[in-house]
Amino acid sequence: MTMHRRRFLQNAGLSLPGLATLTSLSACKISATDANTSASSEGERVIVVGAGISGLAAARHLAEQGKDVVVLEALNRIGGRIWTSEKWAGVPLDLGASWIHGIDANPITALAAKAKARTVVTNPDSSTDYLADGSEVDDARAKAVEGWQSKMEDALASYQEGADKDATVRSVVEQALDWSSLSDDDKTLISFGLNDYEHEYAGSVGQMSALHFDSGADIKGKDVLFTGGYRQITDLLARGLSIRTGHVVEHIDWDSSGVTVGTDKGTFHAGHVVVTLPLGVLQSGAVKFGSSLPASKRIAIDKLGMGVLNKCYLRFPKVFWPGTDWMTYVPDVDKYGQWEQWINISRPTGQPVLLGFNAADFGRTIEGWSDTQIVNSAMGTLRTIFGSDLPAPVGHQITRWASDPYAQGSYSFNKINSTPAMRDHLAASVDDRVHFAGEATHRNSYQTVHGAYLSGVRAAKEIAD
Repeated sequence: MTMHRRRFLQNAGLSLPGLATLTSLSACKISATDANTSASSEGERVIVVGAGISGLAAARHLAEQGKDVVVLEALNRIGGRIWTSEKWAGVPLDLGASWIHGIDANPITALAAKAKARTVVTNPDSSTDYLADGSEVDDARAKAVEGWQSKMEDALASYQEGADKDATVRSVVEQALDWSSLSDDDKTLISFGLNDYEHEYAGSVGQMSALHFDSGADIKGKDVLFTGGYRQITDLLARGLSIRTGHVVEHIDWDSSGVTVGTDKGTFHAGHVVVTLPLGVLQSGAVKFGSSLPASKRIAIDKLGMGVLNKCYLRFPKVFWPGTDWMTYVPDVDKYGQWEQWINISRPTGQPVLLGFNAADFGRTIEGWSDTQIVNSAMGTLRTIFGSDLPAPVGHQITRWASDPYAQGSYSFNKINSTPAMRDHLAASVDDRVHFAGEATHRNSYQTVHGAYLSGVRAAKEIAD
């Protein structure tokens, strides 16, 4: 069964301004001090809000153009939704972004080469698939799943060609396939396919725009994981930058003379600010904008969706699963979206580690569970597949991205009644003082690390070029 897995990402026209200078820069200047000292005037200074990859890309480009740049980061680490855990010695694991999706002409590929970061290809067609009772999917059932997936794709494509009003992905699929007349078995297979869309785009199919859910451009090239973690990329970009960690931005104001950024540790003044807050944080209103944002930007913030894709790493005494890159599980329809996708982490790490994903509604639901409840739920699925005598995991690492106040989700998606143009509105600068970046602002490569990176470079160029 072939999954959709990130087929939509863009790779065209990517460039790496100033990348060649990275290897000669000094160590990253990360501090938690609140003093805002600089030899340059405030009018020449630029504040970057957020030390995720978009903020680091912006700060890197600005610094190379001679600007005095200060990066303000709420967390006590850099990276944002790139977060490599070192909890298990010798086994770095990415709790946020994991892949370079489409390595051809991708700026992250070039950064990885600069960082001398080793990568391992993962193949979406290398998969072992299981039914609700734990039996392996045979050829006949695989063809049935692929048949339903094809019908869903055709239904959505037809809707996009002919509809003049938006609807949700779920409603379009269910209407086209005459959901109420189907057997529970067919509903189970269709539900598996619907949840595949949720893993790909992070939004619920009950909220995802049928007209625009897949508006991003296609990728070219293989998908690769970092054996040493994605932090190798953010560490490279951060080298030599002035980064103030532990600074929670509370308000941003501006006038014709410059910008003021208020944090819980003091106030900063500059000529420009680059705001790289995740869409979920913008939606929460946690950061107040002193002057009114344009209506088009406020509408974009309100109408675009912030999705969830959570991870559960399980470490076992030994490997008991097949050697394919992926495992998929088709739960009964009443257990929609539960533990459907797994990746074999033992191949890139050499350690007996499995990674289970949960997206959208179920991904949000389990954030309210304890770690023990989440692990027990995961083990219920694994014991269904591999037997009740399966050993308990010796360790786990679990994410809760929607509950993180400085992320409030994993990445953006096109929600019903949103449009691709809203991403342009989200990206637009305000009064040539307040500039916006982040994956949600990239019209063609939203949801991706390279889209976030390119958005940061774009915002920096608005100021420095």
